[in-house]
Amino acid sequence: MKITDVQTYIAGNGWKNWVFVQVDTDEGVHGIGEATLNGFGKTVEAAIHELKPYVIGQDPFNVESHSLKMFRDVFSDGGQIQGAALSGIEFACWDIMGKVLEQPVYKLLGGKCHDSLRVYANGWYTSGPRTPDNFYHLAKQVVEKGYTALKFDPFGSSWRAVERGDFQLALDLIGAVREAVGDKVDVLVEGHNRFSVHTALRFAEKMAEYEPTWFEAPVPPQSVSSMIEVAKRSPVPIACGEDYYCKEQFAELLSHNQVHIIQLEPQFMGLTAAKQVAGMVNAFNGVTAPHSAQGPLCSIVCAHLNTATPNFFIHEIFEDFNEPWTKNILTNTVDIKDGYIQVSDRPGWGTDLNLDEISKHPYKRENFLPLFREGWEKREPVKGF
Repeated sequence: MKITDVQTYIAGNGWKNWVFVQVDTDEGVHGIGEATLNGFGKTVEAAIHELKPYVIGQDPFNVESHSLKMFRDVFSDGGQIQGAALSGIEFACWDIMGKVLEQPVYKLLGGKCHDSLRVYANGWYTSGPRTPDNFYHLAKQVVEKGYTALKFDPFGSSWRAVERGDFQLALDLIGAVREAVGDKVDVLVEGHNRFSVHTALRFAEKMAEYEPTWFEAPVPPQSVSSMIEVAKRSPVPIACGEDYYCKEQFAELLSHNQVHIIQLEPQFMGLTAAKQVAGMVNAFNGVTAPHSAQGPLCSIVCAHLNTATPNFFIHEIFEDFNEPWTKNILTNTVDIKDGYIQVSDRPGWGTDLNLDEISKHPYKRENFLPLFREGWEKREPVKGF
């Protein structure tokens, strides 16, 4: 079996252009992948076609070799753009392998470690004003759906330092959510790489009374020393890792033995490397909670990885809070029941692209998440692009 072509498709979701990949073979079997990256849809699409020559004419089963060549042989650090493009192609190869062998991908990764995966809701706080009362009522609705965990960013458009009023509002939002969900639900606080070390620690100390399960990405990821400083001093566990795109970055982070909730992003490094990183985390007695905030296929890929990962902690889900049409982008999506999902035993990813639905939602430059603008949390297209 040889790879004959790599095709790309973009679905213009309002808050992120979803980039999909289809890898074709000379035996009529194709596989699908995803390569979404906030704000860089067309750029990643171009990168996919620049990496395409590395796999044309090759056996899709040689996925480790493909991943290495698409990362190493370019001899440039393309960061998340290169990682996303690599992943889109590599995911599709895993899908082909599963289809040919008539096995779900998780079985190719080592088999089932978990019968079901506990999930946390994200994207649930997009409607209404940014007030404690509104967040209280929205959080109650999430729990009524059966979720036992939920995540949100209470910090508005803050960056580095925060004014007194905004500081208190963020804490009031966390308190309102905790009051709404009670003490048996996990509350996860998202930082989106916003703060200086000092500001992050001020927030960590104040939010501790609400017992959040983690404080995510409190400082920019480029400075591992800053993340370690916060992790050492924070009374709330720190989670991070979604921005990294190679094993070496995780090796440096883990070497300090301070962060033990690792949110690797398979879509920035490929599934082969993601499985290796999960093993590294396990060796440091940590747990994984992969970033799953791209598109619907990314969520399925993460679910297969999580099912085959002994030290998996919790899975991120947006599906219940996206626009209804987004569930039609794939022929099959994940099913959420009482705050858990189960991975399908259908071969490969167990799904395919619905090209008719994708064609109804073209790429738009304004479809991205502007995290440092007022109202970003509403996930509406950005005006002025």
